[in-house]
Amino acid sequence: MGSSPLLLILLLTITLSTTSTVQAFTCSSTNSTCSSLIDYPSPNATTLGKIQSLFGIKNLRTILGANSLPLSTPSSYSINQNETIKILFTCLCTNGSGVSNHVPIYTVQSGDQLDQIATDVFSRLVTYQQIAEYNNISNPDLIQIGQELWIPLPCSCDPVNGSRVVHYGHVVESGSSVEEIAEEYGTTETILLNLNNMSDPSSLQAGQVLDVPLKTCDSKVSNDSLDYPLLVANGAYVFTANSCVKCRCDAANDWTLQCEPSQLNLSHTCPSMQCQASELYIGNTTTSSCNQTICAYAGYNNQTILTTLYSESLSTATCPKSNAPKMGAQGSKWSSILIGLHSMLLCLYLV
Repeated sequence: MGSSPLLLILLLTITLSTTSTVQAFTCSSTNSTCSSLIDYPSPNATTLGKIQSLFGIKNLRTILGANSLPLSTPSSYSINQNETIKILFTCLCTNGSGVSNHVPIYTVQSGDQLDQIATDVFSRLVTYQQIAEYNNISNPDLIQIGQELWIPLPCSCDPVNGSRVVHYGHVVESGSSVEEIAEEYGTTETILLNLNNMSDPSSLQAGQVLDVPLKTCDSKVSNDSLDYPLLVANGAYVFTANSCVKCRCDAANDWTLQCEPSQLNLSHTCPSMQCQASELYIGNTTTSSCNQTICAYAGYNNQTILTTLYSESLSTATCPKSNAPKMGAQGSKWSSILIGLHSMLLCLYLV
């Protein structure tokens, strides 16, 4: 009986260590910021509005875009227990690793403990040790009601194989393999193992937050724009330029970012979105011969929305038939006459 308390402490220590499956994502881009995604498997039945509030997301449309949900989806939209919602947030890279840029902020409630907050509220996306570290809490057992805690979600801004990507904190489902995850998200097993410091794919665990790099659509956003780099993964859409512009990534559209006026009912007036020396506006195109001219979004600065006009050649399949050479009715008549004369000459020759 005397050894029971010691045994209990030992079992508790083992339990806590085995549930800590979150490792910091490597991020060598010091003091850089970028957009990142992370899965949130809801620990209980809830609504999109409550998830928005928990993660301190300003606009519901940010969640809708990350999950490719219709813009008309209400905040009361029901989320089932264990249903996963993708959370879009800003990542900050410091000291070789990346964490969410001082968001979300959780206010301690009566009866809360750090491990319970990490496990039951934030679905093990972080560990209680990480919460304690980033909030300078020396004793995890001593937190106060009303105390505000920064929840450091794992993320990264590093390019992968020279390309910019959206780093996605994917929560591994039971029965998944590294190979299957790589195939589903358009990457390779080797890249996943390297990014996550895994030497053996068999070490993958259910519930593990895996760093998965998502390919993004190419854009015309200039590097002096306030939203550079504008990284949008396949199937997602975002609002930018003070919500005046909506941009969507669709792999079926040659991985080119498609931007257009947002059409939102905003409290402010949006600047002009017209391309200079053109009657085209952002998202408009015009076709001439076998070339297409496009007015594209190029970013924004202060109160100005930047645009750029560029052209691209259409494929033979999509080139307008009206531009192909046509003989016309008059040409068809002369063709018939020539064929008739040719036939008469042939008959005389044979005689």
